[in-house]
Amino acid sequence: MQSNAGAEIRQNRGFLIAAPSSGSGKTTITLGLLRLFSRRGLAVQPFKCGPDYLDTMLHAMAASTGDTSRPGLNLDTFMASKQHARSLFARHASTAEISVVEGVMGLFDGAEKSDGSSAEIAALLGLPVIMVIDGSKMAYSAAPMLYGYKNFDPSVNVAGVIFNRVGSASHYSYLEAAAKDAGVLPLGYLPRNSAITIDERHLGLNTSAEYDRQGIIDAMADHIEKTVDIDRLLELAKIELPEIEATRPTARKSGKIIAVAKDEAFNFIYHANIETLGRYGEVRFFSPLHDRELPEADLIYLAGGYPELHAEALADNGPMRDAIAEWCRSGGATYAECGGLMYLGRTLTLADGVAYPMCSALDLDTTMQEARLTLGYRKVYPTGADGVELRGHEFHYSRISRQGEINTIAEIRNARDETVPTSLFRAGNTIASYLHLYWGDSANNQHLFILDALMVGLKTPV
Repeated sequence: MQSNAGAEIRQNRGFLIAAPSSGSGKTTITLGLLRLFSRRGLAVQPFKCGPDYLDTMLHAMAASTGDTSRPGLNLDTFMASKQHARSLFARHASTAEISVVEGVMGLFDGAEKSDGSSAEIAALLGLPVIMVIDGSKMAYSAAPMLYGYKNFDPSVNVAGVIFNRVGSASHYSYLEAAAKDAGVLPLGYLPRNSAITIDERHLGLNTSAEYDRQGIIDAMADHIEKTVDIDRLLELAKIELPEIEATRPTARKSGKIIAVAKDEAFNFIYHANIETLGRYGEVRFFSPLHDRELPEADLIYLAGGYPELHAEALADNGPMRDAIAEWCRSGGATYAECGGLMYLGRTLTLADGVAYPMCSALDLDTTMQEARLTLGYRKVYPTGADGVELRGHEFHYSRISRQGEINTIAEIRNARDETVPTSLFRAGNTIASYLHLYWGDSANNQHLFILDALMVGLKTPV
């Protein structure tokens, strides 16, 4: 990686785990390696390419050691600038001994061609790429595949490969020879093992409380350690970090209180969003599932999550539903994303047809019946705000089954500038949408539009 003029270069370790496509085993290998490095006493910082907030939760869990924990962080060059991704990586990687970045989808899959892809981020940060190849149905054919990935874009350093779902040591010997002939260092393999599979739910990795995630991550680490050359991987992972850029002074807090919903039902929250909100006031977490009343607050942030998995419990907590409804009706500032939108509606109907009452703060109903996946990056153009473009993404299976008279305050397009039917709703001082916005990049100030629109008096940092 080329440094900025005059920047002090310090050696570190880091790499990006990529694959030809989703489903190759990136997450399994990422989690196992994070746990292995932690076991070795290394301070390890996890990152995730793209907008995923589920993998980052598991990353943080896998990288934790004793009382030490680090958040999983997102590197996304569609929702934020390249400079932000670079600065975020440098700042957090500089306090770690090794950084592990999990890619998204296939190596070159981006919002438009390879724009925003794992490959773009690897080149931007000067990270060696470790490919994960599903070797279950191939042998020497891995050679031209790897050769293509290595040579397609000279700015992307495809340095090593780990083969997944390999039948035997003999099978691996064919794959190993293929990698060497392609000029990519073979680092080992993983035999098939159903015991280390994390079941997937409709929105991603299973996050239910009854799942022994820690035990599965330990099993992943044990499995990887037997047949992957960790020492060779660490040697391959040497990188250089530029000096961390000076950050803008943090503004004095406004004295406002920002209440953020966080529990089993609402936990799709970017760490960067919480850091940003903390610059404007005191962040206090509360649980719509377990608490019976709202905390004192100037702004309520209902993040996304899995309300459909906890619909009965949310419905049973009538005091909280009533408190949120009264807060919204009386003009309390509220911002809700995806699962938060569903919770603010009148009812949530599950796939079995049972409808559960929600807060009734918004005149709409949502349902899991006849649901289809809606996903993709989004550009948001608020009505009357000339020159303002917000960036975010959608990823949900539920849909709005009935919509009353609610104002929409933006035009929303996908990454190819095609208009999509998603809405940004406003009812009184409540703004809600299926969108997830990323507030970490101060250059685009997405959060300022929301805060200013809600008129909560939070001050802009100088």
